[in-house]
Amino acid sequence: MLSLNTFLATMLYAFMGIVIFVFSFVLVDKLTPGDLWREIIERKNLAVALLAGSVAIGISTIIAAAVHG
Repeated sequence: MLSLNTFLATMLYAFMGIVIFVFSFVLVDKLTPGDLWREIIERKNLAVALLAGSVAIGISTIIAAAVHG
């Protein structure tokens, strides 16, 4: 049975992970030369879309490993 403390801790870690992910992705977007979203949306640049997806997966994996311990 899932206790309230376990549930709240899980929600806290999930929220912290999402906040860290968004912050990290925005930081990568700012450090990347050019406008990342315009390249993906308007110019349909597949290479930039693959780069952004790979960065998102990498950041998510690092955050998951850090939270898991």
